[in-house]
Amino acid sequence: MDRPPRRTDPRHRPRWYRQVGRRGWTAFAAAWGGYVLDGFDFVLITLVLTEVRAEFGLDAVQAASLVSAAFVSRWLGGMLLGALGDRYGRRAAMTASILLFSLGTLACGLAGSYGALYAARLVVGLGMAGEYSASATYVMESWPERMRGRASGFLISGYSIGTVLAAQVYSQVVPALGWRWMFYLGVLPALFALWMRRALPEAEDWEEAIAETAARPNPFRPLFTRPDGTPSPGRAALHLGLAAGAFGALLVLFTGRVGDAAWPLALFAAGALGTLAVRLGSPGHRVLYLALTVTVFAGFLYTWPIQALLPTYLKTELHYTAGQVRDVLFWAGFGTAAGCVLAGFTGDRFGPARAYALTLTASLAFVFPVFAVHDDLLLLGVLLFLLQATSFGISGLLPRYLGGHLPVERRASGLGFVYNVGALGGAVAPLLGARLAEGRPLGQSLAVLTFGLSLLVVLLIGLDVPGRLHRLADRHPS
Repeated sequence: MDRPPRRTDPRHRPRWYRQVGRRGWTAFAAAWGGYVLDGFDFVLITLVLTEVRAEFGLDAVQAASLVSAAFVSRWLGGMLLGALGDRYGRRAAMTASILLFSLGTLACGLAGSYGALYAARLVVGLGMAGEYSASATYVMESWPERMRGRASGFLISGYSIGTVLAAQVYSQVVPALGWRWMFYLGVLPALFALWMRRALPEAEDWEEAIAETAARPNPFRPLFTRPDGTPSPGRAALHLGLAAGAFGALLVLFTGRVGDAAWPLALFAAGALGTLAVRLGSPGHRVLYLALTVTVFAGFLYTWPIQALLPTYLKTELHYTAGQVRDVLFWAGFGTAAGCVLAGFTGDRFGPARAYALTLTASLAFVFPVFAVHDDLLLLGVLLFLLQATSFGISGLLPRYLGGHLPVERRASGLGFVYNVGALGGAVAPLLGARLAEGRPLGQSLAVLTFGLSLLVVLLIGLDVPGRLHRLADRHPS
C-alpha cells in the first residue's frame, strides 16, 4: 500500500491564502482599511486644488505647496511614530497615526486661510507617515516570511482604492456642496478604522524580539548617547537642533518664497537629515540608511508629478469636467491597485528588487503616450491604467524591499524614517512640475519628469546600489 504524502512535501501544502491564517488576515484587514483611509484623505487636496486656489487667490507655486506640505512633516512623523511602534508595539503606533491624520483632515475643511490650510496639511503628513511605517511593519511581521511580498503589495493597494473612492466622492460632493465637504467626509472612515483596530493581536515578530531581549528597544538611543552607550547632553542638543533646523528649513523651502536662499536652505536640510540618518543607522547600517533614503527619494520624484498634478492637468489643459476627471482617476487608481497586487506575486516569485526594476522598465513605454492623448477618454483611461500598474503600482514592493534590510527591533522606526525622509521627493515633485510648466505645457513637463526619474530608479534598484554600498561599507569599516 502506498504511504500518504508527507506534509512537508511542497506539492501538498495548503493554498497560500490558507497558510496566512486568521491572525494574519485580521492584521491585514485592519491595516488595509487604514491605507484606504490614508489614500482617501491624502489625495483630497489634489482633487480640490483648483477650487482652493480660486477661493484663497493663490498662485501656482502656493497651490502646489499645499500638496508638498504633508511631505514636509512626514519624516518627523515617521521617526516619532515609528519609534513608538518599536518601543510600545505596532498597534499603538497605528492607532495614533489614524487619529493624527483624521484630525488634520478635519482641520483642512475648517481652514479659513492659506496658512491654516498649510498647517493642517502638516498634521496630515505626521499621521500618514506613522500609518505607513506602523501598518506595513505590522502586516509583514504577521505574515509568513515567504509571502511578505504579497503582504506588501496587497497592503499598498488600499491606498489606491482610497484615491478612487475620493475621486468618486469628489464628482458628487464638490459641485453640490463645495470643496470643504470633501474634508468633512474624509474624517468619517477614521471611526471605522479605529473600530477595526480595537482588539488586534500584536505582531508576532515584535513580540518574539521583545521576549528574547527582555527589554523594550529605544531607537533614539544613538542620538542621545556616545558610541560607548553613555549619555551625552551635547550630542542630544546637537541632534535636537538638527531636527528642528531641518523642519524649519523645509517649511520655508516649500512655501516657495525663499528666493536666493533656496539652495543654502536645501543643502542644510539635506545635511541635517543625512546626519540624523547616519546616527539612527548606527555603525552597522549608516551607509544603508542613506542609500535607501536616496532610492526612496528618487522613487517619489518619479511617481508624484502625476499623482499630485494629474487632476490639475485634466482640468486646465484638457478642460475635462468633474465627471470626466472622476472617470480618468478611476482608471488610474485601479491600475495602481492592480499593479500592487501583481507586485506582490512577482516580488515573492522573482525577489523585490528584480520584480521592481523589470516592471518599472516596462512602464516607460506608456509615459509619453499618456500625455499625447487629448480627446479620447477611453484610450487615456486605458493608458493610465497600464502606466500606473507598472510604475506607481510596483512601488507596493517598497515596504518589503526596505523592511527586509532592517532588524526587527528597529524596523518600524527605520522604515518610518528612511521612507518618509525619502518621501520628501513627493514634496519636491509637484513644485518641480509646476516650475517646469512655467515655460512649457504641464503635460509635457510631467512626461519628461516621470520618464527620466523612472529610469534613474530602475538603475538604483536593478543594480542593487543600496545593498552594494552596504556590503562595501561592511568590508571596509571606518
